[in-house]
Amino acid sequence: MPTPIKGRGASTYLPGRFETQTSEAVDDGWAVDESEEFAEARLRTDVRPETARSIISRNNSPDVGFSQSINPYRGCEHGCSYCFARPTHAYLNLSPGLDFETKIFAKTNAAEVLRRELSKPGYVPQPIALGINTDAYQPIERKLGITRQLIEVMQETKHPFSLITKNALVERDMDLLAPLAEQQLVSVHFSVTSLDPHLSAKLEPRASAPHARLRAMRRLSDAGIPVGVMVAPVIPWINDAELESVLEASREAGASSAGYVLLRLPYEVAPLFRDWLDAHYPQRAEHVMSTINQLRGGKDYDSQFGKRMRGEGVYADLLANRFKLASKRLGFNASRQQWPWLDCSKFIAPLPPKKPSLQGELF
Repeated sequence: MPTPIKGRGASTYLPGRFETQTSEAVDDGWAVDESEEFAEARLRTDVRPETARSIISRNNSPDVGFSQSINPYRGCEHGCSYCFARPTHAYLNLSPGLDFETKIFAKTNAAEVLRRELSKPGYVPQPIALGINTDAYQPIERKLGITRQLIEVMQETKHPFSLITKNALVERDMDLLAPLAEQQLVSVHFSVTSLDPHLSAKLEPRASAPHARLRAMRRLSDAGIPVGVMVAPVIPWINDAELESVLEASREAGASSAGYVLLRLPYEVAPLFRDWLDAHYPQRAEHVMSTINQLRGGKDYDSQFGKRMRGEGVYADLLANRFKLASKRLGFNASRQQWPWLDCSKFIAPLPPKKPSLQGELF
């Protein structure tokens, strides 16, 4: 039975799918010396600087509301047990489990690279989604400020962008976001999984508590910044009963748009989430996974566009109808994706970086 680790979402160093060798701990039967000398090392977060060669990622997925995105970090200390981005750490020969939330890569030159990419002659502005794979406001952002540097470039070039976060740290940047909102250049969405702080602490151990996200939502809304809520992910028999209450609380906190996403379990996320269920809800685990399999055509996950975010079947239809009715009652626009209109016409391309002179600089 997996043992929960305080402050972490995963409980194991699950090997990535590209590994050729794996190791496994075996109890040899000898007594364990529980003295401090033999105590298990504390899991600390290791932040590693990374020099990015490019910063804007592009997609043509028909079921997401953006075509461009930026991720200032790889890996995420929030430790969400269900994070669909965990498998990306396998490309680094690291574990999608504990490594994903303890070994963080910070793109320290992100703002410089963004300015360079926006200055290219053929660049056509489209809204950029900031912080999609991993949260742009995860704890290390408080110290490094990479996300703030990116927002400063957006402000300088009047480039439209949206944010989605689980961290109240976004309040720090209200001085930048409020003027941009006046020009229809930014919107902010908060991902709220549950209003129960105990459940939230299990699901996303290092994200802001639910009440802190709602407070940040209210403060941004009061400052004139358009805010929305994503109930994501909806997990059968874990937080699905809270769909309406999360929407109601978010509406009361100033949210003007809403959406939801069904739990996604690609690649290594499925066994990691099964471990999480066994550790926290062992009596419910089989029922949860049985329902997920029914939603995914008998599998843990179905990656087809149009199905991966919503699932299919009776439960999926019921969830969609509940969301539609609650959104209508609360005054939300009930369309599937909610990204408020952002103005691309104000974009001012930055000057391209100077090329070094072969003769050097005389003055």
